[in-house]
Amino acid sequence: MDTFIETGLRKEIISAISELGFETPTPIQAESIPHILTSDQDLIALAQTGTGKTAAFGLPAIHRIDTTKKEPQTIVLCPTRELCLQITRDLESYAKKIKGLKILAVYGGSSIDTQIRALKKGVQIVVGTPGRTRDLIKRKRLSLGSIERVILDEADEMLTMGFKEELDAILETTPEEKQTLLFSATISKEVKRISKKYMNDPLEIAVAKENVGATNVEHVYYMVQARHRYEVLKRIADMNPNLYAIVFCRTRRETMEVSNKLMADGYNADVLNGDLSQAQRDEVMGKFRTKHLQVLVATDVAARGIDVNDLTHVINYNLPDDPEVYTHRSGRTGRAGRDGISIVIIHSREANRIRFIERQSSIKFTREQVPSGRDICETQLFTLIDRVKKVKVDEQQIEPFLPEVYEKLQDLSREDLIQHFVSAEFNRFLDYYKNARDINIYGRGDDRDDRRDRRGGRRDRDGRRGDRRRDSRDERAPRDRREKRSKSERRKSSYTRLHINVGSKNKLTPARLIGVINEGLDSSSAGIGKIEILKKFSFFEIEQGMEKQLMDSLKGESFEGVDLALEMADNKKSPVPKDYSKKKKSKKKDKDRDEDWKKKGPKNRGKRRKRN
Repeated sequence: MDTFIETGLRKEIISAISELGFETPTPIQAESIPHILTSDQDLIALAQTGTGKTAAFGLPAIHRIDTTKKEPQTIVLCPTRELCLQITRDLESYAKKIKGLKILAVYGGSSIDTQIRALKKGVQIVVGTPGRTRDLIKRKRLSLGSIERVILDEADEMLTMGFKEELDAILETTPEEKQTLLFSATISKEVKRISKKYMNDPLEIAVAKENVGATNVEHVYYMVQARHRYEVLKRIADMNPNLYAIVFCRTRRETMEVSNKLMADGYNADVLNGDLSQAQRDEVMGKFRTKHLQVLVATDVAARGIDVNDLTHVINYNLPDDPEVYTHRSGRTGRAGRDGISIVIIHSREANRIRFIERQSSIKFTREQVPSGRDICETQLFTLIDRVKKVKVDEQQIEPFLPEVYEKLQDLSREDLIQHFVSAEFNRFLDYYKNARDINIYGRGDDRDDRRDRRGGRRDRDGRRGDRRRDSRDERAPRDRREKRSKSERRKSSYTRLHINVGSKNKLTPARLIGVINEGLDSSSAGIGKIEILKKFSFFEIEQGMEKQLMDSLKGESFEGVDLALEMADNKKSPVPKDYSKKKKSKKKDKDRDEDWKKKGPKNRGKRRKRN
């Protein structure tokens, strides 16, 4: 299939996507669109992020909508509000020339009343996150009785975020006779469970092998001490003057720390995480898509829905725990036939995890040395020279100023002029990197010439040796101090305990609670500690700094028909189990009896021993 015209899509759709620049279908589109247009058979489509999955299911779904009916005919479920909004915007752009077709995004963190009013007016396609969709169904504001097509986008991510119960509940309310389309970059055990339970003899399409990274992406890792990660990030940016990258971090807090450091050091960077309002997200993404930002620092979930085809690098500031997460991250670069580089910054204890990802994802990592100061200065210098050579000279504009310029520079020779010019543009790199040391970690398998006398350490620019023993003591000290703190002290310092007004009576489980938290924060990156599910209410621990945002985002939300109420649990204690109070009482009786025996003297004490 060479063009979209050959797919048989409606002329209004062809016209709209032609204006968007769509010409040749991607492999997943070429496989999926004809099947969805001509068949009601279920479909499992496996393709990497960025291969055009939204158009693959969106274009034929729009084609098959009956605009004379005002009830939902297609529902798209996705893990986050960012992706929900992205899919909705894409579908609206595909359907902009079809009169009477209404598409609605339903997601947490925004007014449910506004979404209810839109549903009342009539919509044909609903795009939603599992939590808000389930809530609208429970309130009987969203009916799926006329649904003809259910689309699960990023199904693996929805299950990872704890939405298993919500997905089950939603799918059980849909008609038996419907088409179910499952699109995912990876296939996990839970995704297979969903497909077996809710899909009927699905056709399987795979434009890439399961859980395999894109073939046009180069995978590189640097090994350094954890405290040197930010320095590595800076050197990567300086070594690649045309860098256009996403930096992935584990938590929102880390994204803020890294982005603030980059901006303070003069890099064109910004942050994207769940703490931003939708208006702030749109502003940041607008700048990034138009390349007014060079580096975007983001969490995994916040990056869902980012549709950028020409990223040069994906940088993993932390190695993800799950190989599938790494596959998702690296799939952000190397799109649309371009080459890309995925970089991981690790410390020595994570080498085995690199090997595990290689085995699971069928990719090969290359270990590279962190660029030296000299390498960076050389790259920056030659980039500057190339840029100057290519600059367009407007003689008419500059001519009036040249006589005075020549006069000011007449005392400088050609060599002096070049030196002054280079120094003016280049001194900041020379000053910063003139004493830059080697921060690579070297192990037994490394070449002896590269290690340069590991026993004594590397010589600095003045020929002095570093003291490895002193460095190792300095690196151990913070860890030793942490280990001396008790487990309860560490938990108390890193988590905040919250009380929520639903419990097992409301069908709350730890997994469903995690889903509520993740949807409220629009992220799965926040740390969740101990969970206590009681009958009518529950307690849980959330990463410090996230409690206010979670409490604000869940205001007005409901769970199983109960309006949610969260509050700090500092002054609330878990109820004492019934058997615990009895146990305490019996111990008191034993103590009183012992006192009585003591008062009665040795004779009675002997009787006690005999009886026992």
